[in-house]
Amino acid sequence: MNRHEIYRFIAAEKTTYPVRLLCHVLGVGHSAFYAWLGGGRDRAEQRVRDDQARAAAARQAWAEHRCVYGARRLTAELHERGHRWNRKAVARLMRLAGIEGAHRRRRGKPRRRAVATATAPDLVQRRFTATAPDRLWVADISYLRTWEGFLYLAVVVDAFSRRVVGWAMADHLRTELILDAVGMAIQARRPARDQLIHHSDRGTQYTSFEFGRTLRSCGVLASMGSVADCFDNALAETFFATLKTELVYTRSWPTRHELEMEVFSYIEGFYNPRRRHSRLGNVSPATYETRHHDTVTDIEVSGR
Repeated sequence: MNRHEIYRFIAAEKTTYPVRLLCHVLGVGHSAFYAWLGGGRDRAEQRVRDDQARAAAARQAWAEHRCVYGARRLTAELHERGHRWNRKAVARLMRLAGIEGAHRRRRGKPRRRAVATATAPDLVQRRFTATAPDRLWVADISYLRTWEGFLYLAVVVDAFSRRVVGWAMADHLRTELILDAVGMAIQARRPARDQLIHHSDRGTQYTSFEFGRTLRSCGVLASMGSVADCFDNALAETFFATLKTELVYTRSWPTRHELEMEVFSYIEGFYNPRRRHSRLGNVSPATYETRHHDTVTDIEVSGR
């Protein structure tokens, strides 16, 4: 029972049992009960109704974003919808509605850095920032577990907007997997020659001759972090952690095809166009790029 229901029960039973005893057993203060009984009842009932309406609005916004938003992102979403509730108020409404955001699993200790000869220098040095789109891409591969076996996902993420600009999935780890991902990115974005850095780890797919030749033919500069150090490719690792928390770990996946369709829907239907990013001022990657393009266009027009 909520506090309002407790007060109504005490009011109904106060002719049979002492009020102080009822309040003590039910864990409420007798002075608060008398205040409610003496004039605060209508206000209390109105507060309950208001909280229920606010909690329903929070639950609807939460459900429309794949049930993954925590209080921070949900607050930004509710602000855009005209509700001026602060983060603490939204957190309280989430508790009232019985909802919570997706949480990341604990990770193991970082592996020791292995010694190996780099086939490309590290041009990034863990500085995952860019001043414009298509200046720095980060790429990586991860495995997603299904009952049929692993589904391997290769992605290319633009460091400027955190947008997934290229991706590919397969049941193997051959070089064509990453060639499909970077090919999709180059086809969609058409980056300027010799202005884009492609950063990855030193996996055998990325160090292959075929992949290096593809980057050189497109005028893309190759960059690689050190071996077995996740921090040298932290931006790509962060995307995979988000994907697994908000999608892969939410249920089991009987088939690769089913998970493949859901990953496609997550990236193209939610992550790129709708998911809010705190690093982007709580807007989506697509919105962030659109605002940047509009700003650049306004500057060019005003400069003419």
